[in-house]
Amino acid sequence: MDQSHDQARDPPSASAAAPLVWVVSGYRAGERTQMLALAEALGWPYVIKDLSLRPWDFVPGLFMATSLTGIDRRMSGALEPPWPDLVISAGMRNEPIARWIRQSAGERCRLVHVGRPWASYERFDLVITTPQYRLPEKANILQNTGTLHRVGVDTLAAAAERWAPAFSHLPRPYTGLLIGGSSGPYTLGPGTAARLAAEANRMVNRSGGSLLVTTSARTSPAATEAVGATLDCPAYVYGWTPDSETNPYYGILAVSDDLIVTCDSVSMLSEAIATGKPVHMFDSGPGHSDDFRLGALLYRGLMRFGHRRLTRDLSLFHDRLLDNGQVAWMGGALPRRTRMPTGDLERAVERVRGLMAAPVPANKTTGPGP
Repeated sequence: MDQSHDQARDPPSASAAAPLVWVVSGYRAGERTQMLALAEALGWPYVIKDLSLRPWDFVPGLFMATSLTGIDRRMSGALEPPWPDLVISAGMRNEPIARWIRQSAGERCRLVHVGRPWASYERFDLVITTPQYRLPEKANILQNTGTLHRVGVDTLAAAAERWAPAFSHLPRPYTGLLIGGSSGPYTLGPGTAARLAAEANRMVNRSGGSLLVTTSARTSPAATEAVGATLDCPAYVYGWTPDSETNPYYGILAVSDDLIVTCDSVSMLSEAIATGKPVHMFDSGPGHSDDFRLGALLYRGLMRFGHRRLTRDLSLFHDRLLDNGQVAWMGGALPRRTRMPTGDLERAVERVRGLMAAPVPANKTTGPGP
């Protein structure tokens, strides 16, 4: 086993008696960010277990197995003693591996899943979820408002120090524009992107300030081009690349006076709210998109007629934010007083710490891994 695939983190404040945490590395960036946010906030030593997934990696998860057949163990992090006290996972493909680790570790190991699990909820000690997944109210399910993230006072201060000089030639106030893309029933093609840019133009030109723009991994080249062609206000525009070192995303969150976020991205909305700044939400959903996408039409049909496990309903998340006074639809009136961040991460940390301090249930399944 190649130990180089393990990434150990040992916080200075962690005591020798602190639980050992394994983070089963996410195959999607958003899931990985959430798991790392939780692991860091707990303040315990943790190891990131990077996995090399096989082409059929979804099959064990689909059948709710407890198995390592979906990964190449030779190219993955070491799954061997010393076993962890806590496993943090996310995503259907990682569920079989996380269950295998817990089964191998024995009854002392707890399993926390972030998002929506594919297997039954009883197979996890704690599920940390958000409204769009429509999970039931159960003792082992924490219903948060938004996703877990790493946007905090220190993160924003460091980002402001780094990125403020890059924006200093532009007039204030700054409006940050965070652009997602097409997802589920939401379509952000060139027509919708041009309308978004036009509305942002009007908003920024009224303020006499500037626009700080970043696209994302889901933003199509056509939508990116449409935004650039439509903007006529002072602007800094960043086209997304995988190189995080050049991405001004956190810098835009840090220095902007207000923010515009496309409604398709739960993570970007959650992070924007964490800044405590006014957040305008741009609607690219059914009836509000200028582009036709067959995938969006099929997804709406699946939401109406398919099993809930196969879709997510972001409108439930939007409604929660609107009811809390944490966002407003773009073009609408902002709440008179910006609400404070959701406190989701703090709530999750409290639940996990309580879980680890509680006795192991007598009926908990244990035993060696297959």
